[in-house]
Amino acid sequence: MLSRTADNLYWLARYIERTENVARLLDVGLRMGNLAIEAGGDTTEWHSTIVAAGCETTFYAKYQKPSAQAVINHLTRDPSNPSSIMSCLETARRNARADRTGITTDMWEAVNKAWIESRALSDRDFALENVRHFLEWVKEHSMRFSGAAGGTMLRNDAYWFIRLGMAVERADSTARILDVKYHVLLPGHERVGGTRDYYQWTSILRSVSAQRAYHWVYRDRLKPWLVADLLILRPEMPRSLAACFNDIARHLDLLANAYGSRGECHRVAGQIHSRLRYAKIEEIFQQGLHEFLTEFIEQNTVLGREISKHYLI
Repeated sequence: MLSRTADNLYWLARYIERTENVARLLDVGLRMGNLAIEAGGDTTEWHSTIVAAGCETTFYAKYQKPSAQAVINHLTRDPSNPSSIMSCLETARRNARADRTGITTDMWEAVNKAWIESRALSDRDFALENVRHFLEWVKEHSMRFSGAAGGTMLRNDAYWFIRLGMAVERADSTARILDVKYHVLLPGHERVGGTRDYYQWTSILRSVSAQRAYHWVYRDRLKPWLVADLLILRPEMPRSLAACFNDIARHLDLLANAYGSRGECHRVAGQIHSRLRYAKIEEIFQQGLHEFLTEFIEQNTVLGREISKHYLI
């Protein structure tokens, strides 16, 4: 496969996955923002959402304060933000068109239909009181693309690059969503383990569609270290870091066997994969969850660069 084709497929998958991930991150912000309003105190929820999305520089270059509507606009449709949902959708469609024959008809229709429908959206769809419907629409179209890829593609290198892109992007997102909680400062009168803390962790579980999975696995009341365990170390949880790196390691191995070479990306992926396989949540909390997640995001970024160097340039 030409590196240009591999690059288009890999980034097509990443940008489609990113639309869903930004939608999920915004969902966390909306839920925590509503909780802050009900509590009647100051909030850092919208600032934390911008920081966790990695859009702090672009946001504060344009806005002075992280109000709800400003954050929503920046993360959903601001053309100056390449990671906004509308920007990602535009880029994904461009990548899909560049290699139209490399994807199936169902995949193309999923991307193209989402793009066409997005052209009909109005300011009202992005208003604070209506944006949840837009976020659900985004998640629905992302899952439609993922389902089309899984159900219609041949299991060859094109499929492996698609799945690799999805897994790298999803791992980054899960770490960022978890880290939102650690950018949020509880009010002075609240305690860790208190009511507000409980609902913030519940919001994170709901944002990744994992609330039912949590109770199925642990059969216990909500505990922060168990939420972190589910989303970091449990391989049966599809959005966990462990599950993402199971996919990354497998598809990198398939590509290495098909092309007859390995590179730094395989070493970095193996290192992260091993750490997640043998880590204990107690050790992660001793290190500091925020510190662990920050280091993971940096390592995942390095992995993305090494994948590009080895396969996509």
